[in-house]
Amino acid sequence: MYRILVVVAALSMLSCSSDPAEEGASGRTFAYPESKRIDHVDVYHGVRVPDPYRWLEDEASPETRVWIEAQNALSQPFLESIPARERIKARMTELWNYERYDVPIVRGGRYFYLRNDGLQNQSVLYVAESLHGEPRVLLDPNALSPDGTIALGEFVPSPDGRVLAYSLSDGGTDWRTWHFRDVETGRDLPEVLRFLKFAEVAWTADSKSVYYSRYPMLPDGTGDGSKQREIYRHVLGTPVASDQHIFKVTDHPTRNPYPFVSDDGRYLVLFLYDGSQSQGIYYRKLGPDGAPSGDVVRLIDTFDAEYEFIAEIDDVFYVRTTADAPNARLVAIDLSRPSKDQWRDVLPETKFALRDTSILSDRIISHYLEDAHSVVRVSSLEGKPIYDVKLPGLGLAKGFGGAIDASETFFSYTDFLTPLSISRLDVATGEVSLFRAPKLPVDTSAYVTEQVFYESKDGTRVPMFITRKSDFAKNGQTPLLLYGYGGFNLAQQPAYSTPVIVWLEMGGAYALANIRGGSEYGEAWHSAGTKLQKQNVFDDFIAAAEWLIDAGYTSTPKLAIRGRSNGGLLVAAVLNQRPELFGAALPAVGVLDMLRYHTPSSNARQWSGDYGLSENEDEFKALYAYSPLHRVREGTCYPPTLVTTADRDDRVVPWHSYKYTAALQAAQGCDNPILLRIETRAGHGAGKPVWMQIEDFADQWAFLVRALRME
Repeated sequence: MYRILVVVAALSMLSCSSDPAEEGASGRTFAYPESKRIDHVDVYHGVRVPDPYRWLEDEASPETRVWIEAQNALSQPFLESIPARERIKARMTELWNYERYDVPIVRGGRYFYLRNDGLQNQSVLYVAESLHGEPRVLLDPNALSPDGTIALGEFVPSPDGRVLAYSLSDGGTDWRTWHFRDVETGRDLPEVLRFLKFAEVAWTADSKSVYYSRYPMLPDGTGDGSKQREIYRHVLGTPVASDQHIFKVTDHPTRNPYPFVSDDGRYLVLFLYDGSQSQGIYYRKLGPDGAPSGDVVRLIDTFDAEYEFIAEIDDVFYVRTTADAPNARLVAIDLSRPSKDQWRDVLPETKFALRDTSILSDRIISHYLEDAHSVVRVSSLEGKPIYDVKLPGLGLAKGFGGAIDASETFFSYTDFLTPLSISRLDVATGEVSLFRAPKLPVDTSAYVTEQVFYESKDGTRVPMFITRKSDFAKNGQTPLLLYGYGGFNLAQQPAYSTPVIVWLEMGGAYALANIRGGSEYGEAWHSAGTKLQKQNVFDDFIAAAEWLIDAGYTSTPKLAIRGRSNGGLLVAAVLNQRPELFGAALPAVGVLDMLRYHTPSSNARQWSGDYGLSENEDEFKALYAYSPLHRVREGTCYPPTLVTTADRDDRVVPWHSYKYTAALQAAQGCDNPILLRIETRAGHGAGKPVWMQIEDFADQWAFLVRALRME
C-alpha cells in the first residue's frame, strides 16, 4: 500500500490488565501523539466555544504534517500486526476479481460503456459501433498514472457520437479537467477545460460546442471553490481563453447554475441549486448554431422545492418537483402559459416517492421507491400506465437514460447478494433482455436478506435490511456491522459489495438502516432529519442498534457501526451520545465540526439546507447540541474507534477528522484504542483505485476482528 513515509518512530505500546473487564479491545494502552491545545475561543450568540485544535485546520503546516505522520506511525503498525489482516486482504482481492460493467450510453449509433476485468484499478471506457459489435478501448485511465490514482470522472459523448467529452481527477480530488477525444482516431483535441467540479458539460445539438459551469480562477491559477460558478460556452477548435461568458447569478450569494441543453437543441436550461429543497429553473433560447439567441427567462424562481428538468417537447418543459407534493410529481409546463396555475400534472403524487424520471419515444419511465427498493413504471406522455419494468428482485435499479427519440434504454440492477448486472429495455414493448452479467468467484446462496421494521424514539416506523447466513441463530453472539447515512435526500438501497461479502464470510451479519434524512419516503422523510430535527437521524440509528440487540441478532460487544461522509457524522454523533451501546466504530471522512463545516476552508456552505448554519441562533443551538467535536466528554470510555480520512479530500476536508481524533484521544477514559488512518493520494472516495480500496477495507475489517474479538 502507498503510505506516508514514517518520519517519527513508532510510539510505544504498554501492556495493560489481563482482566477482560478492565482490558481494552487491543490488550494494550496507547501513547497517543501529542496534540497541543491552544487558547482559541469563538463566541456564538453569547456562548463561548473553545476550539483548542484549530491549528490542525492548517493542513499544510509543518506542525500538522508531523502530527499526521505520527498518527499513521501509531495506527499503521497496529493494523498491520493483526494476523487476520493479510487473510482478509487476500480474500478481498480474490473476490474483487470479477468482470464488471456499467450502463451503456448510446449516441450517434455508438455504444459507450465502462468495463473492469476484475482487479484493474480504474474501469476502462469502451466503444462499440453496434449493440453486439466488437468493442474497442477508447480510454484506459490505468495508463495515466503508475499507482492508478488518476481516474476517469464523467464522460459525455456528443449527440453524433463523434467526440467524447471526459473528465479526469488526479489523486482523488473533486476538481476535474475536461478533455475532448476524437472517437474515430482516439486522439485528444488540444483544448482543456479547468476549474470544474460536480458538473457535466452539455453538448449543443450540432455536436460543435458545449456549455459548462466553472468556478472563478484565483491569482495562483487554481479554482476558487468558495465562490459561485458561472456558465460559459466552448466551441470546439477555439481557444478556451476566448470562451463566451453566458450567465452568472448576481442576486444571491450561494445559488450555483448548471447547464443542460434540450434534445432538440433549442433551449439552454439553467438549473440553479441552493440546497436539496431550494432550486430554480431558468432558460435561454438557442439559435441553429447553438449560440444564445434570447434573454434569460426565469421560469421557476421561487426556490421553495426540488425542480428537476426532465425534457422539452414542442415548447413544453417536463419537470419533476416536490412543490405541493412531498413525494414528488411530474408536471408539464407550457412555455406560452408558464404560470403555476397552468401547470399540468402528468404523474400526480403517490404514496411512494418518485425519485427519477426520463422520457424516451413518447414514454415516461419513472423510478419509485417502495420501502427503500426500486419499482419502475412506464406510462404515456399523458400519464396513462402502460407497463411495469420487470426487475429481478427487491433491489436497486438505475439508468433508463437516452435521447428523447431513443427506442431502447439500459439499466442496472443489484441487491446485497447480486452483483451489478446490465439489461436492455425495449421502450415500446417493455421487453427486458440481459446485456451483461458478471460471474462471481463466490457462491452467495448461503446468505439471505430480510427487511424488518422497528420503532424509533418518537414512534416513527423505520425500515432496515439485514443480510446474514441462512442458518443464522439469534443468540446475540454474531458480529454485526450496522451502516447508515441519513442525509441530503439520498436513499440507501440494497447494493452488492465485495467487502460486505467478505464480512459475511468472516461470520458477520450486515444491517442497513433506512433512517430519516434520506429520500426513502419522500421529502417528508428527508426534512424530518434536517436542521432543527437532525437529532431524529441519530435517534433512528440508535433505535436500530437497540432493536438488533433486543432481537438477538447481536450484542453490544459484537456490534460495530460504520458510515461515510454525512454517515461519518452519524457514527461520531451516536458514538458520543451512546458510547456504551457499541463494540466498535468506523467513522469515515466525516463532517465532525458542525460549527465550522461551512467556512471558506471547507467550501461546503450549500450543505446548510440539511445542517443549518451556526450564524443563526436556533440552528447554532441544534448544531452545538450534537456536533461530534464539541460533544466529546473527558473521562468517558469510548469503544474502539478507527477514524479514516484522506489528505486530498476537498469535499469533507480532513481537518474534521484530525480535530475530532485529537479530542477523542485526549478524552478517552479507558484502554480502548482511538486510531486515525490517513490515506495519501486519495480524496473523498470517487475514483479510488482498487488496490487502495482493498487496503482500506482490509484495515477496517482487521480492526473489527480485534475490537469485536473475532479472532
